[in-house]
Amino acid sequence: MAQQVRDVVEQYVKLVGSGPTEEIVDLYAADATVEDPIGTDIKRGHDAIREFYDVIANLDRETVLKPETIRIAGNHAAFMFTIVTKFGDQRFTLTPIDVMEFDDDGKIISMRAYWTPEDMSSEAV
Repeated sequence: MAQQVRDVVEQYVKLVGSGPTEEIVDLYAADATVEDPIGTDIKRGHDAIREFYDVIANLDRETVLKPETIRIAGNHAAFMFTIVTKFGDQRFTLTPIDVMEFDDDGKIISMRAYWTPEDMSSEAV
């Protein structure tokens, strides 16, 4: 299971950086939840998760997984990655800590992202 979880984490980060929304949603179980960031309303199910990721779909974005941060315990994973988005003449950088739980098929059933607006930096491009 550990390798399967690692593969999904790597695919997730890659898709958040450049993939279509539907491929991100496909990584999730049908009744999965997303709480990103912690403390915001929980998105439940593919429709809500699709709406959440559609926000970044048309942005110029890239991600870099910090592989040394991946920790896998059974069907749980925690990891850090950096996402850089460009909007207009601004570049925004964020490095959240994501915690995921997986079902027996390797689908994400829960994703919680740990970050606050203070963790995001911006600069002119």
